[in-house]
This record gives sequence, structure tokens and C-alpha cells, in this order.
Amino acid sequence: MLVLASNSERRRDFMTLLGVEFTIHSADVDETASEGEIPIDYVRRVALAKAKAVESKSKPNTQILAADTAVCLDGNILGKPVGKAHALEMYQQLAGRWHDVHTAVAFIGSQGQIKTFVVTSQVEIASMDSIVWEAYWASGEPQGKAGGYAIQGLGGAFVRKVSGSYSSVVGLPLVETVELFNRMGIPHKFSRS
Repeated sequence: MLVLASNSERRRDFMTLLGVEFTIHSADVDETASEGEIPIDYVRRVALAKAKAVESKSKPNTQILAADTAVCLDGNILGKPVGKAHALEMYQQLAGRWHDVHTAVAFIGSQGQIKTFVVTSQVEIASMDSIVWEAYWASGEPQGKAGGYAIQGLGGAFVRKVSGSYSSVVGLPLVETVELFNRMGIPHKFSRS
């Protein structure tokens, strides 16, 4: 059985779309970046910590998939907004600029083998008036989202361009995840017969 170590609705929806049989167990880990930690190392560490946290509570021979996404501007991790003022500050920084979105996936196989990978994409956010950003925050959608926006929701109205993997920006890089499932023998809608 595969366990998705995530509370993310987006990741759950992607797994369902792929036709993977899975259960969900949330992973409560410290997502604080270490001082000087580079974003790619950060997302890989957090994704693996989530997988290991769930592994420690799972039955033997359980397979675990975890992921973590970080929005980064000029090499700095923006995190999730802690309130309206913080979100508006993020939007001001992101507006009219490109930023990186790193999503790490960590997999622990039934025999304890560990696989990790990171997919990096770039996103350009349009410049908007502050009243638009305030209305977006008031919608409730940005709360709990890396970088304070959801590309698959209302936040998509502010995304001018994406270079890389759209699904990775949403929270789970589908191409690479399907490739992982193929290598690890996890059945899905596109499995080889």
C-alpha cells in the first residue's frame, strides 16, 4: 500500500487522477529553513522528513510518497504568509518578476529504499494594483500556500508565464512522479501491462 504523506488537496487530487491506490497520513514536521540553507536542499530535506515521519508510524513494507514546495525569489524562500500584511509584502515583491518554484518528492520503498528528486520551474507574476492583491487575500485562497498564491485557482489570474512544470508548481510534478512509479512498480493509469 502507498501512503501519501500530505494534507494537500492538490497532491491528493493528482494521485487520484493518476489512478493510484493510496491512503493519506499527515506528516507534522518542522518546516523552518536553516540559516543559509539553499532552497533546493530545503525542499528535499522537508519532503524526506515528511516521508520519514510517516514511515516511523507505518506498518512494515509500506511505501511512502511525500512532497514539499517552496516559492523562492532571488534565492530566498518566501514561505507561507502568516497574515495579510505578510502576503501583501510577498505580492509586492513578486509582482512583475520571475521567481523559482522548487518541488521535492521523497519516496520510501517497501524495503526502505529512498528516492528523492527536485523539479524547478519559473513563474512570472503580473503587476497588479494593491486593491487586487487585497481582494485576493480576502478570498482566503492564499492562506497556507507557498508564496501566498495558488496557480490552479484564483491565483492563476496573476500568472503571466510558467517555464517548466505546471503540475510541479501546483505541488506534485506528474511526469517525474509517473516515472518514479514506473521504476518502483507502483500501478497507475498509465502502467505498462
